[in-house]
Amino acid sequence: MKAITLRSPGGLDRLELVELPDPGQPGPGEIRVRIHASSLNFHDLGVVSGAMPVADNRIPMSDGAGVVEAIGEGVDEFAVGDAVVSTFFPHWLDGEAPIADFSTTPGDGVDGYACELVVRPATAFTHSPRGYSHAQAATLTTAGLTAWRALIYNGGLKAGDSVLVLGTGGVSIFALQFAKAMGATVIATSSSDEKLEHARALGASHTINYCSQAQWASRVLDFTGGCGVDHVIEVGGPGTLAQSIQACRIGGHIALIGVLTGGAGVVPTAALMKRQQRLQGLIVGNRRQQNELVRAIEATGIFPVIDRSFTLETIADAFRLQKAGGHFGKISLEF
Repeated sequence: MKAITLRSPGGLDRLELVELPDPGQPGPGEIRVRIHASSLNFHDLGVVSGAMPVADNRIPMSDGAGVVEAIGEGVDEFAVGDAVVSTFFPHWLDGEAPIADFSTTPGDGVDGYACELVVRPATAFTHSPRGYSHAQAATLTTAGLTAWRALIYNGGLKAGDSVLVLGTGGVSIFALQFAKAMGATVIATSSSDEKLEHARALGASHTINYCSQAQWASRVLDFTGGCGVDHVIEVGGPGTLAQSIQACRIGGHIALIGVLTGGAGVVPTAALMKRQQRLQGLIVGNRRQQNELVRAIEATGIFPVIDRSFTLETIADAFRLQKAGGHFGKISLEF
């Protein structure tokens, strides 16, 4: 089978298209899946760039979607021909997070989905939403579930709430779509006026170009009558957190899901305390949450926004586009 491997210590020039042995037939509790698509995430970029070191010849990509080709003994949740999508934490099935690293995450601690075939435990997948292409389904593993957990599970989003999404990457655009479907008002930021137009077309009520309006928190306060938003999808980290705290209402919720401006920095703890806000870090979610996300998608008719699609052979070009920030929503691989 065709696969992409990453030679240590990483770098886009160290991604190689190789032929690997067929993984064989599934054993008890396992399924064999023909992978047709994946999608790019910031975590994947960290792996392939060498910023997050992995084992030599690791198969990258945490997201995978495809078709079940065979099932092992004892598997009754899936049948041959079912469309399925992978989970980010294959062993985190329900409840609170039992892990604080990526040792079990495909494409990092174990081989991922930049390959044509896998044999994995059935619990490492869920059904894909009805009507989704494989490329669309592959966006749910990381970005879709992160936005869903941040707003619905951790945030308790309800109709009439207000949500601030930072940037127009995969998680932020999913958060915009989920918030609108739940009856919330959305404010979106970007450095691109063109991307902000796309965000308005998706339902953003207010937009802010953070390059021309560096103190964007004050604009959020203007839009909310001085109160601030109920929820912030915080993807920047230390470089944006201070303004996110200012832009969030007293007692509001800030979901810390990204570190695009750095892995460490000053946290304005006094401001957070005075505003009595809840700052919660999270990494994706569990399998039960993904199953419920799939049901919600089927009920609401939400489809992901995919900017461009690449092949396995052009995976490095896909990551170059991601690194340059030239995309809106998700970037996919189809094969």
